[in-house]
Amino acid sequence: MRQNLFHHMTIHATGMLNLTAIEVKNLVKSYGSFNAVDKISFTVNQGEIFGLIGPNGAGKTTTLRILATLLQITSGQVKIFGHDLEHEADDVRKIISYLPEDAGAYKNLSGKGYLEFIAAFFGNGRKSAEIVRRGIEIANLGERINDKVEAYSKGMTRRLLVARALMIEPKLAILDELTSGLDVLNSQEIRKLTKKTSSEGTTILLSSHNMLEVELLCDRIALINNGKIVEIGTPDELKRKHHCNNIEDVFVKVVA
Repeated sequence: MRQNLFHHMTIHATGMLNLTAIEVKNLVKSYGSFNAVDKISFTVNQGEIFGLIGPNGAGKTTTLRILATLLQITSGQVKIFGHDLEHEADDVRKIISYLPEDAGAYKNLSGKGYLEFIAAFFGNGRKSAEIVRRGIEIANLGERINDKVEAYSKGMTRRLLVARALMIEPKLAILDELTSGLDVLNSQEIRKLTKKTSSEGTTILLSSHNMLEVELLCDRIALINNGKIVEIGTPDELKRKHHCNNIEDVFVKVVA
């Protein structure tokens, strides 16, 4: 038991012992003869905000969907907080939340009604009410939280969906295009909330085409291209290595 626990821990430069949230080894996802994900390996530490970025069709969304238990693994191994994804998917689902880029909410419900509907899956009574309270705070829609979702703008709907993903305080939140459809002010607010959620113990795995967002949010970044991880490191490490001033320039240099 002690050996097994140690296997899922890493020692940071500070000397602190941290649990490994995600461990991916030689992951492959094939569609016929095409490998959408081609033997990628990476780890994510507990409480870390980890970015998986790459051009369209690079394999990042496929990877996120695998980790969210929506796609089956062709080969390789994934562990999430020690749970083998292939054989313990039900255990994984209990500790994660997933926000797809194209997610939607039930339009015939009010924003609050939607949050209450989701919260009912994770508790009842006082616990459910506390989850909804957090969701309303994260969504920050004011009185509009009582309006039907069908009356929401794309940005308002996205705020509601981010609230749905984070209000349950998952051990791991998988976020695909976190601020999709949001203006600059709303995006900044959602990024602050995401950092706060991470500081409170939730591990964040995100993908974004917004390189400024990636640079502002992520502790470490993996760049994926043609199904393979081609770079991994902190934003500062990657900028120094490629003699670039920002992550957008690193991205262009690496995937070009």
